[in-house]
Amino acid sequence: MNYSKMKRISLLLVLLSTMVFAQEDDKTQIIETLDAWHAAAGAADFDAYFELMTDDAVFIGTDASENWQRDEFMSFSKPYFDKGKAWNFTAVERNIYVNTDASLAWFDELLDTQMKICRGSGILKKVDGHWKVAHYVLSIAVPNDLVDELVALKKEKDDLLLQELKMKE
Repeated sequence: MNYSKMKRISLLLVLLSTMVFAQEDDKTQIIETLDAWHAAAGAADFDAYFELMTDDAVFIGTDASENWQRDEFMSFSKPYFDKGKAWNFTAVERNIYVNTDASLAWFDELLDTQMKICRGSGILKKVDGHWKVAHYVLSIAVPNDLVDELVALKKEKDDLLLQELKMKE
């Protein structure tokens, strides 16, 4: 193998290892961001919680009516934070994916919550070098063998909401 070819291969290996380390660094920062975001809610730290979200963030809650733009979500949740008790979520499993230019990441996580096991999923955006939550979806994890029972419990309210939503069309 000639020197020029070895030099190109070496350069390629350096670039690849740099990309791998950069992606791992981003994943570490994302984990820290999500953990800090959940911890801020658990500590009822309103400012810290919302500073970790983008200005145009969306939070989708467990209720079908909960599709909050950031400012609406701030107004809704402020009384909970003011009482010193927001919500307490701890990730017990998390998968993180980062796009090639490390400007966006998406994730899913299983959470230990006051509602028992929930699933969160979302998108983070890198803003001024810091990862921020841009979109978050929270759902209650329902074991498959309990779905029929749950559907029966929520049938009446869901039917009313579906009628209302269809009327808007």
